[in-house]
Amino acid sequence: MNQFCNSPCSPLMTHALEQEDLFAGRCILVNGPVIVGAGPSGLAVGAGLKQQGVPFVILDRANCIASLWQHRTYDRLKLHLPRQFCELPYFPFPQNFPEYPTKYQFISYLKSYAKNFEISPRFNESVHSAKYDETCGLWRVKTVCRNGSVTEYICRWLVVATGENAEKLVPEFEGLENFGGHVMHACDYKTGEAYEGKNVLVVGCGNSGMEVSLDLCHHNANPSMVVRSSVHVLPREILGKSTFELGVSLMKCLSIDVVDKILVVAARLLLGNIEKYGLKRPTSGPLQLKNTEGKTPVLDIGALQKIRSGEIKIVPGIKKFSQGKVEFVNGEILEIDCVILATGYCSNVPSWLKENDFFTREGLPKNPFPNGWKGKAGLYAVGFTRRGLSGASLDAIKVSQDIGKIWKEEIKQNNQSVAFACHRRRKLPF
Repeated sequence: MNQFCNSPCSPLMTHALEQEDLFAGRCILVNGPVIVGAGPSGLAVGAGLKQQGVPFVILDRANCIASLWQHRTYDRLKLHLPRQFCELPYFPFPQNFPEYPTKYQFISYLKSYAKNFEISPRFNESVHSAKYDETCGLWRVKTVCRNGSVTEYICRWLVVATGENAEKLVPEFEGLENFGGHVMHACDYKTGEAYEGKNVLVVGCGNSGMEVSLDLCHHNANPSMVVRSSVHVLPREILGKSTFELGVSLMKCLSIDVVDKILVVAARLLLGNIEKYGLKRPTSGPLQLKNTEGKTPVLDIGALQKIRSGEIKIVPGIKKFSQGKVEFVNGEILEIDCVILATGYCSNVPSWLKENDFFTREGLPKNPFPNGWKGKAGLYAVGFTRRGLSGASLDAIKVSQDIGKIWKEEIKQNNQSVAFACHRRRKLPF
């Protein structure tokens, strides 16, 4: 069965679609779901559908799979969790990979994953809009290619797999336009080689802010890290075991509140009192905060030692910028050469999914998604449950199995209808 039919819509279908507007571009009827996003989440759904023989189309605005990992991460990045928590379904990491693979090893793994399951996304197609057409009971997904051509995909199911980190967050700061120095987001940072001897302001104290500051230290720069709010800093390992793995194991028999208390006490014992360095812990526990607000705790890989030694300077919130300087809320003024915004990312779903009932303005699934992965009218989401790669993999399995079950039932019903019609025709007297 063809994956899709690259042909004009049928007269009946066109008439139904004309209820809103007449689409003049190329129209592709997809005999299966359209998956938006060719990152780990989209690839995992595609692999699950391949396992069941369900055809699909994956769309991505970039020119490669996992563009966030390939183009928007710094060189020294490693997976924050052990590899067994980062594997995608049906395909383990190579045995020779370390416990915490590098970004390049992870990218290699994803390329092998796509090749193994024969997944070929349609690249350089940016989704302009996706809307459910109640008249014909199908999804209409319009894309714009880099050459300006427009295509509309018509499908029974739509899988949103663009993730929570599709767009960089760039906050506004008073006077930043007058700063005069180099300003960039952490997604464009690769290495600290060009910053040797420079005073660099890193805005943000999450995992990215900590690791960028650490990398700057390794290249003899002078980083100052803005810590505006409270943050949980945990050791990456406790007694030789991954902190994340320990938390997962404890959650099987203890409540989240108890596990949070255990992790905070262990962090205090192993890392000491971090508040005296300007790092204030939140009142909510690290796991509770992750579940409710999506804030990931920092897993320390060496930045805390640099903070203790003063090589990474902790500074408060920013009041305003001026020529070559920054003033903080406590009145302190610091001369700086560059600014790196480790201010995080957000989802871009609200900009193209024309269904306000399903996603919030921040791009997170609303209540219609039980367990965060299935909506109404054939809409699915993968990678939005704030549980990292392991959570996305579990969601992908559920989504692909759910679609596969429906698809096989419909194919079976169609075959039975055709067989019945043929049987009736044989009994006609003419």
